[in-house]
Amino acid sequence: MISWTPYTRFTRAEWARLRAGEALTLTPEDVLRLQGLNEPVAMDEVVAIYLPLARLLSMYVEAERVLYRARATFLGDETAKVPYVIGLAGSVGVGKSTTARILRELLARGPGHPKVDLVTTDGFLHPRRVLEERGLMGRKGFPESYDRPRLIGFLADLKGGQSPLTCPVYSHLTYDIVPGETVTLDQPDIVILEGLNVLQVASDRPGEARVFVSDFFDFSLYVDAPEADIRRWYVERFLLLRATAFKEPQSYFHRYASLSDDAAEQTAETIWDTINGPNLRENILPTRERAHLVLVKGRDHRVDEVWLRKL
Repeated sequence: MISWTPYTRFTRAEWARLRAGEALTLTPEDVLRLQGLNEPVAMDEVVAIYLPLARLLSMYVEAERVLYRARATFLGDETAKVPYVIGLAGSVGVGKSTTARILRELLARGPGHPKVDLVTTDGFLHPRRVLEERGLMGRKGFPESYDRPRLIGFLADLKGGQSPLTCPVYSHLTYDIVPGETVTLDQPDIVILEGLNVLQVASDRPGEARVFVSDFFDFSLYVDAPEADIRRWYVERFLLLRATAFKEPQSYFHRYASLSDDAAEQTAETIWDTINGPNLRENILPTRERAHLVLVKGRDHRVDEVWLRKL
């Protein structure tokens, strides 16, 4: 019996060949600047994985523009083209922020040099005060910890052609929304929205309107890896942060800076096992098959396989 899959699966070598001469526009210094803590990215990763991906996305964006021009001609409508929105999902600690930053740079340096903005859903978390009042600090990152109506409203305005738009700013240092601070999007050509649960369609609110974040996506990606590897990467990153950002007095996690190696590792494992792991299994991983493309990582953070949804 043949098992059908919605994806065409490429090995690393097969995917790398799809670069097809796409120019490398990033320097080693650029890549070092773009990678996250404990998320190493070598130049050969950019060449083998991200250049073919940027080439594919540029083709999709151009195809959407052709379709838009055809529709505008048919309707006699000269309304400005709305942004092409790319959703990017994956677990805490899997490296999706690094993926988003590299893609933004490559797309912005690609054909026509489009204006590319990156937005994270962290800015749409409820403020820490609200999470504390609702007893949700232990559920931070779960769907209910986000101000979903505000995020949906932002995306509706974005795809409705409104500009400029602002969205809130989140600080990983203070573990909270920054009061009064926003970032502005002014007529971007492409917007990458990166977050844990951006592909989720389940709702825990009876009668809630069935409009989801992913309804506004033109293309979506999921960064995947075995949970055991993600858990290890998370613990390693926690230990690095203990020696760096956690030492800042204003850091929400400053209390962890003085922990011993063993105590810090145990703390990180507990956080994973009680918050990030359950969120991955219950909410994030089940959305993987909704993505147009999946990057499958191996133990060393290198992408071993790429799954591309069949048309």
